[in-house]
Amino acid sequence: MWLDKILTFLVPKDKKFFALFAKDAANLVEISKALVEFVNSHSIEKRQENLRRIHDLEHVGDNITHEIMTELSTNFITPFDREDIHYLATSIDDIADYIYSAAKKIELYKIEEISPAIKKLAELIEKSCNEINVAVFDLRSLDNVVRIKEACVRINSLENHADDIYHGAIAELFDKETNAVTVIKYQDILIALETATDKCEDVANVIETILVKNS
Repeated sequence: MWLDKILTFLVPKDKKFFALFAKDAANLVEISKALVEFVNSHSIEKRQENLRRIHDLEHVGDNITHEIMTELSTNFITPFDREDIHYLATSIDDIADYIYSAAKKIELYKIEEISPAIKKLAELIEKSCNEINVAVFDLRSLDNVVRIKEACVRINSLENHADDIYHGAIAELFDKETNAVTVIKYQDILIALETATDKCEDVANVIETILVKNS
């Protein structure tokens, strides 16, 4: 009886970790989708509705991150290195944070005209989050390493594309906009969106690290 209890304690709760990460990645897909709907909303009411949804989903992500950290602190054995689990959880959380930050800035700055660059960056974030969802789901068994690697490559490519969009938008902003306050507002929003894509790449990087360590 005592041996069974010891073995139960030592067996890693893989299902718990993977279930939480799957839930976290799925939530990321939803918040990125809400961001795209937010920047493409034509009515104030619809935009506010999407912002509330983004806020709620960001809060859901915070709770999932907290659950992962609790599991990490209470389990002796984990399916992957502890630092990789921590980095994966915090990177996913960072993406949600920057999505909410960008949307909130658009509201606070009373931005009425959503620029094409903002819409494009939101689209790239959504595509990256969908790829993260694919990669995280397949981490459960590592049976489809090729698909995980391909998802990570696509995330890196999307981040590079986002860099080009960001730099082009900033250059155009400084070239054409004469109102300094407007420049600051748009630049702040673009930075938040571009940083979200950087965090997506961070997720891809830690997943690739996990693959290397477990190959």
